[in-house]
Amino acid sequence: MKPYHYRFEKVLTYREQEKTETEAAFKASIQAFETVATKLYDLLKKKEDVLQEQQEKMSTGFSVNEIHHYARFIDSLEKRIAILQQEVIQARSKMNWYENKLLEKSLEVKKFEKMKEKDREHHRAEMKQLEAIELDELSTMKFRRRENGW
Repeated sequence: MKPYHYRFEKVLTYREQEKTETEAAFKASIQAFETVATKLYDLLKKKEDVLQEQQEKMSTGFSVNEIHHYARFIDSLEKRIAILQQEVIQARSKMNWYENKLLEKSLEVKKFEKMKEKDREHHRAEMKQLEAIELDELSTMKFRRRENGW
């Protein structure tokens, strides 16, 4: 009996490797997104805290110099927030792109695995049929030997 060999084994291996690489890139993009989103959250929280602090100082009174300082600091925070918001959008977009690629690669691998399974089943059926033919031939040969008196 001949051993089973899938004719697209190299293609399947290549597709699995592509899927693994895409999976790693997707995980890295998730990490990058989480990092930049956390930075954005921290800055937004900081701005909220500074505004709260400014409100409290307004009620107790503070100098014009301090007002300018708070205004410049808040302006600086808002510019950094705007930059980070763009980075979050880009990171989310990249993450979504890799997610779609991973889905694509997973489907490709599944197709080849399904084809392999069908091919293996076909091979098994073929081998059973060949085995049955061999057994029939052996039986026929045995029967003829008995008839001929061997």
